[in-house]
Amino acid sequence: MAYDQTLSRVETYFDKTATKTWEALTSDAPVSRIRETVRAGRDKMRALMLSRLPVDLTGQRVLDAGCGAGQMTAELAARGATVVAVDISPSLVEIAQKRLPEHHQAQVTFTSGDMLSDTLGLFDHVVAMDSLIYYTAEEIGAALATLDKRTGRTIVFTVAPRTRALMAMWYAGKLFPRSDRSPTMVPHATAPLIAATKRCGVMRPLRPVDRVKSGFYFSQAMELRG
Repeated sequence: MAYDQTLSRVETYFDKTATKTWEALTSDAPVSRIRETVRAGRDKMRALMLSRLPVDLTGQRVLDAGCGAGQMTAELAARGATVVAVDISPSLVEIAQKRLPEHHQAQVTFTSGDMLSDTLGLFDHVVAMDSLIYYTAEEIGAALATLDKRTGRTIVFTVAPRTRALMAMWYAGKLFPRSDRSPTMVPHATAPLIAATKRCGVMRPLRPVDRVKSGFYFSQAMELRG
C-alpha cells in the first residue's frame, strides 16, 4: 500500500505539476543555474549507468524503468537494444516518443504505468534512473525482487545517497510545504539497502557502482549483475 501511495504522488507530480519543468531540464533549453547543475549531474549518471551495459545491445531486450522524457531510451536504442520504455507519467512518455529519432521508433515500445508490472515481460537488462528515489529500503528491495525474477543479466538503478550534505538538505526541505514540489526523496546508506534486498528474497548480490554529485544533484548508482 505504501508503494502504491508513493506511486500515486509521483504520478501526480510528474504528470500534472512538473511536466514542463522536466521537458526543459531534459532538453537544451535555457534553465536556471541550479537546474544546470542537476542537468549536468543527470548526464553524468546516465553515462555511468550505460557504462555498466554492453556497448552492443543488438538482440537484447531492455526495460527503461521510469523513462521520463526518453534520454536513456534513445541511448539504448542507439546501441541496438529492443527497449520497453515505461513511465508513470503519460505526458512524459508522449514527450519521449516524440523525441526519439524516426529510425529508432521500431525498436521501442512506449507505455505508461507501473514499471513493476509483469505484463511488461522478460528482459536482459533493466535500467531505473532516479525512479526509485522516493521509496523506502523495503520498498526498493521488493521492487528489485520483482524485477530480478524477470531480468536475465543486469539491473542498474539509482538511489539518493545518505550523505551529510544531502541529509541537511532533506531535513531542511521537510520544514516547507510540498504541495507544489516533488515527492520526498528518501536517502539510503548502502548496507541497510543491501540488507533489505536480501530480506525481500533477492539472491544476486547488490553492489554500489559509483556516486555522482553535481550542485544540487546527488545520486548513487547500484547494480544487480547476473
